[in-house]
Amino acid sequence: MGLKAKGEVLDPASISDAERRRAPRVLIDLKVDYALEENYLFAYITDISATGIFVRTTTPEKPGTHLNLRFADKIEVEGEVIWINPYRPGAPDNLHPGMGIRFVALDDEVRDQLLELIRRFAYLS
Repeated sequence: MGLKAKGEVLDPASISDAERRRAPRVLIDLKVDYALEENYLFAYITDISATGIFVRTTTPEKPGTHLNLRFADKIEVEGEVIWINPYRPGAPDNLHPGMGIRFVALDDEVRDQLLELIRRFAYLS
């Protein structure tokens, strides 16, 4: 199953495990700052892999949106929103609103920083 067209809301359940889990994920609770044009926001990462993160937020950006991300005090990377779980107040199945973000254009130095961060959190959990 392929990903939907840019800009469509993707239901996380519609993405195959192979697409979602190309890289092992580690549970984490880490602040992330992100910028979209002139807007600067912050949220929390709840899981991370070498290819992307899940950001917990009640105001996810639209799929296809590119964000500048900064976390762990030194890692800065560009990401693309791949799917969202929209915030639905009162819905019993709305436990984890937010957005799945895939890293784009990683250079070797940033990839090494990400892998070290993942190893550190995997060791702690």
